[in-house]
Amino acid sequence: MEKNRVKIMTEVGLAVSLAAVLNFMPLWKMPQGGSVSLEMLPILLVTLRWDWKTGMLAGAVYGFLQLIINPYIIHPAQLLLDYPVPYLMLGLAGFIILQKKDSLKANSLRLFLSISLGGAGRFLSHLFSGAIFFGQYAPEGQNPWIYSAIYNLSYLIPSLILCYILLLTLLNRFVFDKESR
Repeated sequence: MEKNRVKIMTEVGLAVSLAAVLNFMPLWKMPQGGSVSLEMLPILLVTLRWDWKTGMLAGAVYGFLQLIINPYIIHPAQLLLDYPVPYLMLGLAGFIILQKKDSLKANSLRLFLSISLGGAGRFLSHLFSGAIFFGQYAPEGQNPWIYSAIYNLSYLIPSLILCYILLLTLLNRFVFDKESR
């Protein structure tokens, strides 16, 4: 048990560090924050390797690291909704378990659902923050909730698709390989 704990903490630390590095290499940046990047990939990988609790821990730690590295705070609730909570929510991906014994097709679907669940959690957190605290950026006459949904989905969907494609290639080596644990 102690050996697994050390491995888990080591992997969480590595995932958080790698997520921070990947955050500095965005593929595309949004004007009011957010970007298409691979920062979610290490957090999702740790979640799939271990479980939802480990994923939530890694996500929360990464969210607080984001807060330290590049903060933009206008309200304490916004701080929570934009930093620790959305990345913590990526741990929801761990509620859908992938099985080595199942076919690639079945696991591809489970992986898609898993990433979608984690991504939906992150999206909801950013949606609330965007609508409540950044609604003034919505075009004249547009509902701030719709604006926030469109804005956040415009970078989250491409990021999640990239993570899905890369995680498909990493499944056998890093998720199912007991030797690597």
